[in-house]
Amino acid sequence: MSRLREQFKVGEVFTYFIRVFQKPKPGAPANFNIRAMHTINKISILMFIVCLIVMTYRAFIR
Repeated sequence: MSRLREQFKVGEVFTYFIRVFQKPKPGAPANFNIRAMHTINKISILMFIVCLIVMTYRAFIR
């Protein structure tokens, strides 16, 4: 049972979502490639959340 509970831990996922949308730390590398990668990650996370909302909406309407 504890192994199953360990598989469905989502706390780390939510902390990643929060960490992605924070401002970068002052000592973090700031070259173009890193900034572009983080921007693409932000866009994909937002698209995923919108998709989840749309799918949930459609599931309850039908």
